[in-house]
Amino acid sequence: MEEKMDFNDVEMSLTEHSNHSEREVSVTKNDDHLLVKTERTFDSNANETELTDPIINKKDEEDVKVAIKLSTIEEYGTNNRKPKDFILFAGVIEAFKYIFSFVLLAFCIAMVMGCIFTRQSAAAHYNIHPIAAAFLFWFLICWLAMIEGGQGCIVGLQPIDPEKYSHSHQKTHENVELVRIGDNMDRFIIGRQFLVVLVIFLINACGSASPGADPFGLPKIWNDIFLENGIAMMMTTIVIGQLTSQVNAAVCMLDFINNYLMLFTTYLSLGVEYSGLLHSVYLVQIGFSKITGMTIESNEPPRNAFMQCFFWMQVMASTTLLGYCLAVTLQALIDGNSGMWDGVPSWASMIIFFVLMCFAGLMDGMQIAAFALLNIPEEELRHHPVAYTNCQLMFSGQNLQSFLIGRQVFVAALIFIVARIAAISGPDGYTIFGASDYIQGFYNTGLLGSIVLTNFGSLMWRIVASNVPVAFMSNPVVYVIIRVCLLFEGTGICSASWGLARIHKAIAGYKPDGFYLEKEEEEEEGGTVEP
Repeated sequence: MEEKMDFNDVEMSLTEHSNHSEREVSVTKNDDHLLVKTERTFDSNANETELTDPIINKKDEEDVKVAIKLSTIEEYGTNNRKPKDFILFAGVIEAFKYIFSFVLLAFCIAMVMGCIFTRQSAAAHYNIHPIAAAFLFWFLICWLAMIEGGQGCIVGLQPIDPEKYSHSHQKTHENVELVRIGDNMDRFIIGRQFLVVLVIFLINACGSASPGADPFGLPKIWNDIFLENGIAMMMTTIVIGQLTSQVNAAVCMLDFINNYLMLFTTYLSLGVEYSGLLHSVYLVQIGFSKITGMTIESNEPPRNAFMQCFFWMQVMASTTLLGYCLAVTLQALIDGNSGMWDGVPSWASMIIFFVLMCFAGLMDGMQIAAFALLNIPEEELRHHPVAYTNCQLMFSGQNLQSFLIGRQVFVAALIFIVARIAAISGPDGYTIFGASDYIQGFYNTGLLGSIVLTNFGSLMWRIVASNVPVAFMSNPVVYVIIRVCLLFEGTGICSASWGLARIHKAIAGYKPDGFYLEKEEEEEEGGTVEP
């Protein structure tokens, strides 16, 4: 059972800034309640309200301040109360969003599975049996969900003492301890990012519809929207393979990664980085640190001569491989034998390819830059008007959560589109740079495009964003992207992820992390906790 806050001798004063006014908030204890008084400095409006059921279960004074600022001002302020009719109308709208999202998701799943079982998907081109293709498709979706949610869990559990869950969640303990060694966290993130792109490429190669696919005899416009343009595939992958897992991973970190699949993913992510496949990104990191004069932080001792030589050999090999992958992809675009839509000229195909990668990288870097600016004093940020405006918009109310959801959808959609463009689909006998049929068959999978996208459309932008977050957020395009993400999330197209997360949580038996951590603390004190 949760305990309410103990606000003994709590007295504080907060100031809230907004676009229209500034409110002074004073909090004092009155018997068993909190008396919260807010006054606008620009007008004479003032109000008082009592807070009897705080929504944040913390005892630390700093957390109390956060609780007051988040829950009291925004939830209990008299000026923010809405008429009952408005609340009812908002509830109807939310219900409609959920129903619409579930229906749309079910239709998209049916379209994808219909193509697979009628042999009108990409899997049929590889002579994969429909049952095996369906199994592979859903395995990749589940694996993507583990990869997406797993990173948040591993990062989120870093501040918590691993010994508190070493007995109750042994696999979680192994995952966290493995990543805590030296610079393994950075290695894990790099390898994991490649796995995300790779798995989405494989999902696309397995379940994307063949040209002219029509599994249910629907009007052509329906097939064009959901199959030809890949909407059905994107919707299925984003809602089930990404958003649903992230909802549960945010509050059930201990349970979510307490399995062998996540342990395998962690080892594989570290293995991908160790292979040197993506070491070209370190060249960008080192070059950028030289330009900016910033020191690259490390939790490991300096490399000896042998390790330094081995490292630079990996960087050179990775850079050469990246250049070759880019050359193969661009040659297919120039020859008009890529997955680009019919009628798009070669020069436009290359422009679209790079523009989409830039947008994917920009959205990836925005998240890194935004969190890096959380602790920068407001007075300092005001010296950078564009960055300040972008941060004010992003951190206002529930905008951050809405932006992250909208951003996730757009990044995944861009990866799908780039995966389609990078897939090589030339006529029989077509080869690039005189490659053998076996090598050309490997090219045709589009996996070379995954290496290009991981570097140019993700990791390099992350490095820039982490080193110069203020300059990154000073881009006026960032403001437009934030608005578009908020608008898209507001449509409720992906609202089904919240309902699916509850179903998944109930089936898997997930419990909030606080349940286990509080239980561990009470057992150490010789107490018990109610289930």
